[in-house]
Amino acid sequence: MNSTKPSAAEFREALETEALNYRITLTAQVLRSLSKYYDLLNVWNSHLHLVAPTSPEVFATRHVLESLLLLDHLPQDASIADVGSGAGLPIIPCLIARPDIHAVLIEASHKKAIFLREALNETATSSRASVSANRFENVEPPEVGFVTCRALERFEQMLPLLLSWAPAPGKLLLFGGEGLGRKIEDLGLRASKTLIPKSQSRFLFLISKP
Repeated sequence: MNSTKPSAAEFREALETEALNYRITLTAQVLRSLSKYYDLLNVWNSHLHLVAPTSPEVFATRHVLESLLLLDHLPQDASIADVGSGAGLPIIPCLIARPDIHAVLIEASHKKAIFLREALNETATSSRASVSANRFENVEPPEVGFVTCRALERFEQMLPLLLSWAPAPGKLLLFGGEGLGRKIEDLGLRASKTLIPKSQSRFLFLISKP
């Protein structure tokens, strides 16, 4: 799929139309790179099932713009580990939008890890990111200030292990619903949460690990 096809045009139009609702500003260069990422993902998605099939508009909002909500919490030159990267969400859109960010993408599926490396190359962000094709619990925690996770398998069950694994001091930025919020409370943790735009029950949780 290339950027001249209608779906890609609809994707870009949705980004431009909806960005203000997420308090995000997108430059022309960022829009071009996000479109390249979207095109590449569509090519790979048919055989890797990176994300559930969805419209260009929903992918722009539910996946890309939601991912970019991380940027408000990342200081200049932030380093971040993305656990269970899958399709590269949330970290690849963030790398595209912020050239100061460095990241480690941790993905257990070797096939998906190949896609992630290709996506980093295609979007010219590979110099600031690396991919580890392993389960996070089998990886030495990287020297980062932030850990993020959006779609880890059995997320709520794995949360205690993820919290134990995450470097300290540091912050965890986790996407999830009410169930994840209850799990955080059950573990005796304090977290701030931000309601995701256009959602009634999805949040970005911020946990500080001393």
